[in-house]
Amino acid sequence: MVLLALLAEAPAHPYRMQQLIRERHKDKIVNVHRRGSIYQTIDRLLRDELIAVRDVARERGRPERTVYEISQPGRVTLRAWLSEMLAAPAAEFPEFPAALAFLPVLEPAEVQHLLERRALAVRQLLDADAAEHATTAPSLPRLFLIEDSYRDALLRAELDWVHGVIDELRSGVLRWDPDWLRTVARQFDSSPVPADDQHSTESH
Repeated sequence: MVLLALLAEAPAHPYRMQQLIRERHKDKIVNVHRRGSIYQTIDRLLRDELIAVRDVARERGRPERTVYEISQPGRVTLRAWLSEMLAAPAAEFPEFPAALAFLPVLEPAEVQHLLERRALAVRQLLDADAAEHATTAPSLPRLFLIEDSYRDALLRAELDWVHGVIDELRSGVLRWDPDWLRTVARQFDSSPVPADDQHSTESH
């Protein structure tokens, strides 16, 4: 989607697209640290006829650079992707909630320490974003910083939530130990199985 959006502005070669992503700080939402991933994406877009070769640039002392442009099907697809992504929440699987689902593997004190480290890291991200915005925001309309605003809102909400869990761990409101975990496990194991599930289990 990002490459299609860039080519919708103007034809470009892969290196220029990578430069634009970094110059506009879109590398916060798109991983372009490996240029190979851009070439792989371009190959897929070409195969699906969403982009086409516009020209091959030849400059003295430089390797040939293929310039690409978006096709009409590419413009239609770009609009469709954007519309769907804006309107419908995606089934995403970030790492943090997955780790939270298995907190009992660690001890409460260890979890508290790790969450304190995470809170510090999130605070540093917010401070870095604020410093960056202080230099870029005056020269850019809000439209071109809207995803940064969303990211900061999520980070602030996460920071508040993590601080709340840390407080619960410190006070002992949130706690567990092996004996308590075994007790809870026995309670779930002894729960009556619904009739439908019993039938399904017996049939297997």
